[in-house]
Amino acid sequence: MYLPLNAAFPVPTMALQDVFLTPTGLLALLALVPLVVLYLLRPDPRELALPTAEFLVDDPEEQGSNPVFDRLVRNLLFLLQALVLLALAVSLASPYVTVEEGFSPKETVLVVDASASMATSSGGQSRLAAAKQAARDDAAGTTSVVVTGATTGTVLEAEGRAAAREAVGTIEGTDAPGDLRSAISQASSLAGEDGRVVVFSDFVDESGWRSAVVSARASGVGVELRQFDRGGADNVGFVDRSLSEQRVTLSLANTGTKPASREVRFAGERRTVELQPGDVASVSFELPPGGGRARLVPGDSFAVDDSVPVSAPNESTLDVLVLTNDENRYLLTALDVIDTVSLTVKRPPTTITKRYDVIVFSNVAPDRLLAGTLERARETVQNGGGVAVLAQENLRAAGYGDLLLLSPNGTAENRTVGTVRRTDLTEGFDFTSPERAVTGTLKRGTAVVSYEDGTPLLATAQDGRGRLLYYGYVEDASDFHDDYRYPVFWKRAVYYLADRPSTADLNRRTGELLTRSNATTVRGPEGTYRTRSLTLARVGYYATDERRVGAALLRSSESEVRAPSLNDSTAVATGANAQSANVPQSLTPVFVAAGLVLVLAELAYLRSRGDL
Repeated sequence: MYLPLNAAFPVPTMALQDVFLTPTGLLALLALVPLVVLYLLRPDPRELALPTAEFLVDDPEEQGSNPVFDRLVRNLLFLLQALVLLALAVSLASPYVTVEEGFSPKETVLVVDASASMATSSGGQSRLAAAKQAARDDAAGTTSVVVTGATTGTVLEAEGRAAAREAVGTIEGTDAPGDLRSAISQASSLAGEDGRVVVFSDFVDESGWRSAVVSARASGVGVELRQFDRGGADNVGFVDRSLSEQRVTLSLANTGTKPASREVRFAGERRTVELQPGDVASVSFELPPGGGRARLVPGDSFAVDDSVPVSAPNESTLDVLVLTNDENRYLLTALDVIDTVSLTVKRPPTTITKRYDVIVFSNVAPDRLLAGTLERARETVQNGGGVAVLAQENLRAAGYGDLLLLSPNGTAENRTVGTVRRTDLTEGFDFTSPERAVTGTLKRGTAVVSYEDGTPLLATAQDGRGRLLYYGYVEDASDFHDDYRYPVFWKRAVYYLADRPSTADLNRRTGELLTRSNATTVRGPEGTYRTRSLTLARVGYYATDERRVGAALLRSSESEVRAPSLNDSTAVATGANAQSANVPQSLTPVFVAAGLVLVLAELAYLRSRGDL
């Protein structure tokens, strides 16, 4: 393994890579520096004046010369040593020339690009359909098939021509970007030395596939590239999406060659956008409950980026009830500024007649808490909502029962925060040590933040369909409420308790992985699956019993479907079942031999001078 020269020095290296397999070997040329310095510092021989012979050696023209450089030029030994170092450095860099060499491939590996851009169509045929047809024709006696799309992997290994043709025919396109570099590397490993890899792609992917081709050829694998790049000159597509809880902003780009006009439709609204080639524009819409699908009208030759499914919670607001006998202004302000929260504050004893998504107990007087109030809180949890209990000085006497995750046993001064588990609730926060804290042990659930003695500061628990939260800061004994992100914490806490994902969680990109803690039934664009993880391979909605996730392409690199032509030395395309390929011919033995000859010449010169 070697370090690419462009990783060590910010200089162009493509030219070097066309001549040397390991350009970093040229760093050995730095050995010339001490050699030159040694010869420059070397003292001159002592001269004795011979007046009778001075007229023979006195040359008036010497006054204009540079004796330092004259010394280097006239010193044959220096030149021989410099040439030896030069030959050594070049041989370390593994010089080569590309020659055409006939071979009989042991195995053919077909790499088929099934990424989103291959869905671009022209004349009623997609790039993928044309690529599959060509790949079927290229199947040989022993053939493997590698596909890249939403995932990259081998779909057939070392089978006959008929099996290879059948495997290629079953390849389905995806709406996700691919990893052509990984596919080529995987194919070259399957082919082995003297194998043959044929890549069928539009080569829009700029993830570094060229370096994979160079590496494969350097290891003796013949690599042929077949480009399918028709269509795409008219493409306008969505390339980005940003969401708040109430609005969605969509960005679209004209990656085609002509001015274009598109109508953006979303949730019953329409906006017309005019775009010159290369232009990017944004439009914003109010986000309705449940979301909706944005579309571009008219469509074009690349339909994958013409629509964006947008998902949102079915209810636009969360109903939150705070029960308190001593209002915590920090808490109430934090909840009130959340635009999706409808806040109600009541003082116990009180009855609860309305159904709430979240109930928060804060500074409740123990003798004012009714049994009916606790029962309604438990019903909230059973119905899929959440209950939070905040710490207070007399927490032990409050009588929250099974709603409280902590078994309190008193208070203590100057507790130090110890363990902090990184979760959605804690990410990005510094939990400061309070002046005074409630102590106790965890009854159930998980301690997300704990003091050094193990007392939970923040704890969570799943209770049937609902959730419970314990918040251990006593507000007048800590400064956590002074954190400018304090409202953000409570927004996360309320969303956690109500089991409501953020709009960011509900909207993904194709190619991402949708995961669940347990096996879950997921209904997607390609059918229904029961799984713990699913790759979002298609543009559309993926729904479970609890939520619906929207997946869209939204990648400007993949929407730029006008692929550059393969007209450089990296691209080599030959006929089907070719028996020759361009392979590197190493020149290292030549330079090693030259170095040995120079070393022998140096020894002969030293012997002639009498130094040996």
